[in-house]
Amino acid sequence: MNRREVRDAWEAIAATYADRRDADGSDAALVGELAASLPPEATVLDVGCGDGARTLSNLPPGSVGLDLSREGLRLARQNVPEARLLQGDMTALPVADASVDAITAYHAVFHVHREDHPTVYREFARVLRPGGTLLMTLPSGRFHTVREGWMGGRMLFSAPGPERTRSHLADAGFENLRTEEVSDPLGSTATFVFADRTADAGGDDDEQ
Repeated sequence: MNRREVRDAWEAIAATYADRRDADGSDAALVGELAASLPPEATVLDVGCGDGARTLSNLPPGSVGLDLSREGLRLARQNVPEARLLQGDMTALPVADASVDAITAYHAVFHVHREDHPTVYREFARVLRPGGTLLMTLPSGRFHTVREGWMGGRMLFSAPGPERTRSHLADAGFENLRTEEVSDPLGSTATFVFADRTADAGGDDDEQ
């Protein structure tokens, strides 16, 4: 699936996904943990925000929700009317350099081809202020597949594995990686990683 196909797939299943996922879980509590660590009036970019019920709604006022799908953003507008919302692709974020204090990316990056994950992490580092924090799902394994019938539709799942992901994050300019395993509203467990953008504002995020 290419990025347009992934976008179209999310348009079709966004409401179903929101209905099935929007339950309390310890993964949602991590957002509160992140928010509590931020300065007053911090700006957080919620990448792959979907309907925003478990992430964007728990972030500081004025945070930004970004999603590939217009339907996901329509649902987010209903749930978090005070949020700023953007349609865009995480491989080329429509966000200024060093403009956000933190990023959340819940169950999002593995819907991008794994060959493009380094680009995504460089984009995260580009828009984060030095010292800013990323909170994202760490993939459980190495996989690349299109799941037919997922949430009533079809969806790409692609990741290079947890250790390779850690390496990609370090290469993009992240440090102090720490993980937490938490419960997921779909009845499983998931591992999340906190990572800090290096404080060297003069670094070159585009180095390969």
